[in-house]
Amino acid sequence: MSETAGPTPPEPLPRAPRYGAASLGEVLPSAAAVLGVPGYANTLGLPAARRVCVVMADGLGKSLLAARGGHAPFLRQKLAGARTLDAAFPTTTAASLATLGTGLPPGRHGIVGYDVADPEGRRTVNMLGGWPEDLDPRRWQPHPTVLQNAAGHVHVATVSLPQFADSSLTAAALSGGEFAPARTAQARVRAASEILARHPRVLMYCYWNELDKAGHRFGCGSPEWGEQLEELDSAMRTLAGRLPAGTLLLLTADHGMVDVPPSQRIDYSLDPGLVEDVELTAGDPRAVQLHLAPGADDAARERLAARWRAAHGKRAWVLTRREAIGHGLFGDVDPAVEPRIGDVLVMPTQPMAFFDGRRAPAAAFDMVGQHGSLTRAEREVPLLTLAAPRG
Repeated sequence: MSETAGPTPPEPLPRAPRYGAASLGEVLPSAAAVLGVPGYANTLGLPAARRVCVVMADGLGKSLLAARGGHAPFLRQKLAGARTLDAAFPTTTAASLATLGTGLPPGRHGIVGYDVADPEGRRTVNMLGGWPEDLDPRRWQPHPTVLQNAAGHVHVATVSLPQFADSSLTAAALSGGEFAPARTAQARVRAASEILARHPRVLMYCYWNELDKAGHRFGCGSPEWGEQLEELDSAMRTLAGRLPAGTLLLLTADHGMVDVPPSQRIDYSLDPGLVEDVELTAGDPRAVQLHLAPGADDAARERLAARWRAAHGKRAWVLTRREAIGHGLFGDVDPAVEPRIGDVLVMPTQPMAFFDGRRAPAAAFDMVGQHGSLTRAEREVPLLTLAAPRG
């Protein structure tokens, strides 16, 4: 950190995600290796299986599952032997799903946040649902997915919500094989169990989004979140009981979540010094990325970082792009991806969230549950073995 960094956060910067060893990027490659797909290593040491189903529970951080395990007796009993994996950075759905789907860190696949700056178009693009027609997802993320590579060797299937069948994020990060649309929990369990029973060797990805939706709207400490955890627990128990022999059922998550009180949902655009010389704002409410105009030098980045440290340095980690990359937050970074990363990044250490009120819709300030930063609650996700192969 610079000697002129100003106020020091109350805790040290956490280690970088363990890309290549114990991150979400090792889940599908390890599953593919178990099934004999060439080019992949079983880094996670998964057991031999003829079929592997990976369930992604959006928003189910390991600490949340531990704290609210009373709502999930089936999942709770699996937690004792579970591994802890690292979400991608930022701890947000787009970045983590892309890491899961490609096996690559964000610095390689280029989906480096919820909102990401497009350096060529000088615009901010929402990676979940706001891709403009002129931005080709397969050019933005040119690497093949694990599902694509596996499709020539085993049956590959995705079970997810219908609206994601043709989404740009799916095309960029999770394309390959059969897509089985299923809107409800019961429909997803039925679709997954039927596909697994039909094929002798299967690699399956199954997406669950209800926890994340409830967390954003009501908070991860709310009764509504607990109800959705109960639904997930029941569905996973049912799915585990319907599996054909030789199936490995895994559950993981893309990030955790923290609840942010209204007083700590901050419109940083109201402070002129925090947006001075900033051309584009991107990232997440708990992982803000600030972009200066092209040609900005290190001195300009340091000045912007210093203003943020003076204002919020006791409650947030404030890093320049060089510091974030040097710390390994994005893993190895391709030259084409580097300008997509903010010149300055701001990650709260406490339950607070930063919004650019000039760009964020009013409804964004009503969201209780938030994620994106580097706290354990956000970055640590479980890898649960819900059913081991038998027969």
